[in-house]
Amino acid sequence: MTDPPSLRRARDRRRVMADYDALPPALREWLAGARLQWSPASARRAWRRAMWQSLGRKRAAMARMDALEDAALAREGLHPPPE
Repeated sequence: MTDPPSLRRARDRRRVMADYDALPPALREWLAGARLQWSPASARRAWRRAMWQSLGRKRAAMARMDALEDAALAREGLHPPPE
């Protein structure tokens, strides 16, 4: 027997919150000011790449995340590209 849809949705919301809570504190800080909605999985993936590219420096990784978000906004036509 399968669970009713409302129970599945509730379980999925708890899982997303648990995934968010497991993110590094610096990434959660950055997400608090993000202009786009990020899933915990995509935010973690982008953060790992930004940390690798910035040699583990959190402020530089946050700047890379800002640039990534700016590029996404520009692609969607929601934000003019930087000059």
